[in-house]
Amino acid sequence: MLSRSVLARQAQRAARASWQHETRRGLAAPASGSFSYDTGDAQGIKVASRDQTGPVTTLALVAKAGTRYQPLPGLTQALERFAFKSTENRSTLRIQREAELLGSELNSYHSRENLVLGAKFLRDDLPYFVELLAEVVTQTKYAPHVLHEEIFPLIQLEQKKFLGSPLSMATNSAYGLAFHRGLGVPLYPSSSLPVAKYIDPEGVADFSNAAYSKPNFAIVANGATHTELSKWVNEFFTDIPAQPSSQITSEPSKYYGGEERIAHGSGNALVIAFPGSSSPTGSSYKPEVAVLAALLGGPSAIKWSTGSSKLLLATAEAPNLFAHTKSTIHSDAGLLSIALSGTADDIRLVAKPVVDALKAISQGVSKEDLAKAKALAKFKELENGQATEGSLELTGAGLILNGKPYQIDDVAKNFDSVTAEKVQAVAKAALEGKASVSAVGDLYVLPYAEEIGLKV
Repeated sequence: MLSRSVLARQAQRAARASWQHETRRGLAAPASGSFSYDTGDAQGIKVASRDQTGPVTTLALVAKAGTRYQPLPGLTQALERFAFKSTENRSTLRIQREAELLGSELNSYHSRENLVLGAKFLRDDLPYFVELLAEVVTQTKYAPHVLHEEIFPLIQLEQKKFLGSPLSMATNSAYGLAFHRGLGVPLYPSSSLPVAKYIDPEGVADFSNAAYSKPNFAIVANGATHTELSKWVNEFFTDIPAQPSSQITSEPSKYYGGEERIAHGSGNALVIAFPGSSSPTGSSYKPEVAVLAALLGGPSAIKWSTGSSKLLLATAEAPNLFAHTKSTIHSDAGLLSIALSGTADDIRLVAKPVVDALKAISQGVSKEDLAKAKALAKFKELENGQATEGSLELTGAGLILNGKPYQIDDVAKNFDSVTAEKVQAVAKAALEGKASVSAVGDLYVLPYAEEIGLKV
């Protein structure tokens, strides 16, 4: 009879052999199968789809109507909130009940560049939801009582929520410092802005006519064949204007930089931002920026582990501090940001070491650190591509911009060409140029940019 120790060793060898067999395809290589989109036109509207196996379909209409393109403050929020309200053919209640009977989800949200109307439903119900989206963009009633009684209160709640989050305030402030107008317009207006002064039903309707014209939106689906999607778009999207009633424009993004300090009594945050990368479908895509963000890192992704990222090592003396690095991409620009949130004393304690960590990267990156950062950046990109929401918006935005979808298979391969020298160059350029630094909270304690070694 075998002893317990012998059995344990055999089990360990079997598990190790199984793990080694499963991982022979290589570190962070994509699994078999493709995330690629099929693209085309239907009724002059750009459409893209990928037929992922499964019973559920996700459908999105991505419009060029984010806060960057709104002509007046709050219009993007108002247009988002009017989605799935009463149309010429259906009441709000009917839309809600029909969606419930079909076992589906309806949602709408906006980013700095896009307004997204989405639905998630059983695969066989694709015709109904394509028809519903067509109704939303062509027949929504922009009634005054809905705006004043339902939408304005929601916008005011979002303003209060924004005001209660020092980190959100600091992030939006950093964007304003970095880009001024355009991408610098806040995602949500501050509570002191009189939104009602700028928004009326006629203005929302005019903005919708421009946003929902053929050049300014695209339809993207996950879990639907391209033939089926094109068929139903051709059938239901027949009344879309070929040209917008007014042009939706924005000046090309230009980076400025600077410093802003905002007093806040409910928390503390410090955001340090630098010029980043555009989206892969944009004109200034730099995969090395995402690798630098992965190298700096943030909270550990491994349970019970403190992690070993550069940012965590720099903030080790403040274990209760939230620290995170992010590379945010847009059509023609991006922002590499380091966010710190916690007590004012903790932020002051670690802010200088965080900048020193970036300086150390500008002077050299080890082979092992580069390999880990590239693997993490590739993993995050593939994970984002596999998750439907992120890829839907990026694909729609790419189609609107230049007719190119966000092909995740190609994007993930770009990280293989990133070298240590490219990462060092990005870090060095960030430190030599002007940073965008926003401090929100106890301004007596929170450091100035100059005190932590940054130029503004």
